[in-house]
Amino acid sequence: MSRPQRCRRICRAPRFDSFSPYGSPGEREVKLLLDEFEVIRLVDLEKKTHEQCAVLMDISRTTVTEIYESAREKIADCIVNGKTLVISGGHYRMCNGEARHCCGEDCDCRTERSALKNKNNKGVDKMKIAVTYDNGQIFQHFGRTEQFCIYDVQDGVVTEKTVVPTNGTGHGALAGFLKERGVDSLICGGIGGGARAALAEAGIKLYPGVSGSADEAAALLAAGELKYDPNTECDHHEHEHGHGHGCHGHEGGHSCHGHDEHHGRHGENGGCCH
Repeated sequence: MSRPQRCRRICRAPRFDSFSPYGSPGEREVKLLLDEFEVIRLVDLEKKTHEQCAVLMDISRTTVTEIYESAREKIADCIVNGKTLVISGGHYRMCNGEARHCCGEDCDCRTERSALKNKNNKGVDKMKIAVTYDNGQIFQHFGRTEQFCIYDVQDGVVTEKTVVPTNGTGHGALAGFLKERGVDSLICGGIGGGARAALAEAGIKLYPGVSGSADEAAALLAAGELKYDPNTECDHHEHEHGHGHGCHGHEGGHSCHGHDEHHGRHGENGGCCH
């Protein structure tokens, strides 16, 4: 028995449901499914990775790749062979705006929900933000942070902050550590792929590639104005006589590599992605 197909979550319906080449009789049609449309929107227009797209649509990364390749083939067929593209159907569900991994403030469902909230003047917008922390600054290596500063936010304003030691919690357990404390958003510098997946599984939204003051970054995120690099990564390599690590910000074009005999740290801010 084949496994039932998982319903794909989409955050935006197409504003136009068909496209025809000029001068074409429009007799030959190609149907682009709504989940295929959503993958094209997220990957090609919003520049999300397949992994990020998978989180937003609540499906696996391999499924995203399959959908993406199918969609691109259909679009190419229309462009090259002059066929009409019709967008409809598919195995999907519309996001209701409540999901942690809704695609952002410009999402149709979230915009509608926000408008309704403002109209009724009810409810309080709350967040709990964690920041990798070292002496007031954003520590640049998620997996080796010894502290988090956790900020409580209400209606876009930080109302309280608490510094919490990790007490030696290992790299793979930090996502659970944050989830237990009710954190829904994380600001950090470099972070590896395994940690990204663990945070996504815990329902924690990630804002990597940030440096500087932890308080300032939390306030900017609370106000919806934080600038971050979603593609920042950390790669770690064990060496015979020490530890080395490097971080790469794909959009910012920066990288760093370091060696340290003491706990893998170097530099004033943890030595990663300055």
